[in-house]
Amino acid sequence: MLLLHPLSDFLDTDYQVDTLATYYYQGYRNGELLQLPRTLEAEAIAISLMQQLASNKVYSREGKMYGILLVELPNGEKRILKAFSGLLNGCSLIEGWVPPIPGREQVVLAENRTLEELSAIKQEIIQLKQLTQRKQHETIALQFTKHLQEMSKRHQVSKQQRQEKRQLFHKTLTEEELNIELEKLNESSRRDGIERKLLKRQRDEALQPLQIIIDGADIKIRVLKQQRQEISRKLQTQMHAAYSVMNFLGNSSTLQQLMPQIPTGTGDCCAVKLLHYAAATNKLKPLAIAEFWWGESNRDKVQGQFYGACVERCQPLMGFLLSGLKTSPPSLIKERGVRRSLISKEIPVIYQDEWLIAVNKPPGLLSVPGRYHHNQDSVLSRLSNLLLDGENITAVHRLDMDTSGILLLAKDPETHRLLSKQFEQRLIKKVYEALLSGNLSVDRGRIELPLWGNPEHRPYQEVNYKHGKSCITEFTVLSQGNYTRVEFIPLTGRTHQLRVHAADTEGLAIPILGDKLYGCEVREATRLHLHAKELTFEHPHSGEKIHLKAETPF
Repeated sequence: MLLLHPLSDFLDTDYQVDTLATYYYQGYRNGELLQLPRTLEAEAIAISLMQQLASNKVYSREGKMYGILLVELPNGEKRILKAFSGLLNGCSLIEGWVPPIPGREQVVLAENRTLEELSAIKQEIIQLKQLTQRKQHETIALQFTKHLQEMSKRHQVSKQQRQEKRQLFHKTLTEEELNIELEKLNESSRRDGIERKLLKRQRDEALQPLQIIIDGADIKIRVLKQQRQEISRKLQTQMHAAYSVMNFLGNSSTLQQLMPQIPTGTGDCCAVKLLHYAAATNKLKPLAIAEFWWGESNRDKVQGQFYGACVERCQPLMGFLLSGLKTSPPSLIKERGVRRSLISKEIPVIYQDEWLIAVNKPPGLLSVPGRYHHNQDSVLSRLSNLLLDGENITAVHRLDMDTSGILLLAKDPETHRLLSKQFEQRLIKKVYEALLSGNLSVDRGRIELPLWGNPEHRPYQEVNYKHGKSCITEFTVLSQGNYTRVEFIPLTGRTHQLRVHAADTEGLAIPILGDKLYGCEVREATRLHLHAKELTFEHPHSGEKIHLKAETPF
């Protein structure tokens, strides 16, 4: 089985090697920081692999992570290893792909038996969820709800009529006549209340027997889910005790020894499989690695995007896996001209002087580093490494990871303070362009919806009139076809403001094309179609009006 693929399978012979690092897989071992880069060359190889995957429908049946590892043979020749996470269409061994880490064969019988048990539990849960009593309960409850609503409307009309009669009686009747008529009205009100109570009692009597059955089924479902969790945990424990990985010192260890608390799926990630195979196969020297998502996108992953080591499963193993690996990080060339050409290739520079820099951020790249090792790659981290005067560089504002366009950064604290003040005082004008995944019936308008970040559903933002902060967006339709091209001018700068104002039913009610987080269902969309195309501000030191533009790429 061919596993070490020639470089020519992925890159043209005239490809100019670029070892500039865009991200580092890293971990600590005995206090030493160990690193393996994702380079532009590795990304080019991965993009070529994406093209190969796109030509075969087998790889589009399910969304999953894929990865490549660029290695060097003892004779200096470069070769490629490739891997997929978990199982591919139910198979762990596929010709041409790195096999799973050793140990799986030791628990294959237990795994098959467990999968049968889990399948039986799954079917039982499905049956309990599809009880006919649930549909009956829903139908009856809906009928009574409708009757109650109709009754409420009728009672409301009666109440209004009684109120009008009371006002009239007070003006026209004697005290004795007034008391008699008011009592009649009060009796009418009491009858309405009794009628409502009787209907609710009928509803409860009809629903209670069904609810008892449903509650019993729900209890059984919870018990079955607990059983399923315990069975899965038991199998995972067996697998992690059997799974063994090797590092570049030649040391082996089980996953259980390396990670006392092991999340499900640990050991099945691309990076782990690739690094173990390279270490276990003598005399393979890793040079660079790249992982990406392919297949149907989900809330967290987008097809064709690069991702780093996952926090829960891969990152804790990196220190061990990289031990013994002798790598030299890509050198940073000191000549300013070369440095600038590298920046332009990585992130196009729109404007730069001694105080600030504005770049055209590509989609899929963070503005600033995240909290964890796997999401350190960002515009800020790249510029900090590439700029000669990048030690104190800071982002004045941020763009979402999937949004492209103009990002402004300051090179010193004073410039950052002055520009931040302009943002706070809303003196900086921002213009965005977007494609909406449908057609609008208006040409322009203004959206005012308060947004709140629910801590239980980060990073999702929602319209909330109680907890939300004021958000204002002006929009103008530029053109219409299959989709609607709009220009957004945000007068406030909240997280996901334009995305929510576009998608929410109280806003435009049409998600931005490619915005799966907020409900876009167009599968063909490969990116979020939102671009920061203009930025206008006063230069904090010269006072000059700066108007920056970045052409919309879609």
